[in-house]
Amino acid sequence: MKKGQGFGFKRERIELEPCPACKGKAVVQGVFYELVCSDCNGSGWVVLGSRVVLSSDELVTQLSFKLQWAQREIAVLQQGSSISGPAEYYQQNNRRGAGGSNYTGD
Repeated sequence: MKKGQGFGFKRERIELEPCPACKGKAVVQGVFYELVCSDCNGSGWVVLGSRVVLSSDELVTQLSFKLQWAQREIAVLQQGSSISGPAEYYQQNNRRGAGGSNYTGD
C-alpha cells in the first residue's frame, strides 16, 4: 500500500483582506462612541474576495501564518540591506560600466 499525503495534515492558508466596513480597524464610529464592527466581528479581517468572516480559532491561525510570513520577509530584507548609506552604495561596484566596471552616472 502506498503512503500518500493524508487529508488534514497541513492547514490551508486563507488569503485575508482588511474589512471594507471598518477598513481593518475593527471598530466603526457610532453616533457618540466607537462600536465593534459587526461585519468582521471586531477582527478587522475577512476572507479575500468572498468577505466571509472566519471563526475566532481559525482567524488566530491565519493571522499567525501572516505574522510568520511577515517576519520572514523582514529577516530577508534586513540581511540584504548591508549597505548603510548612499556613500557606501556609490562606492560599491555595480558592474554596469564598460567591461563590467563601476558606472556611477557622473
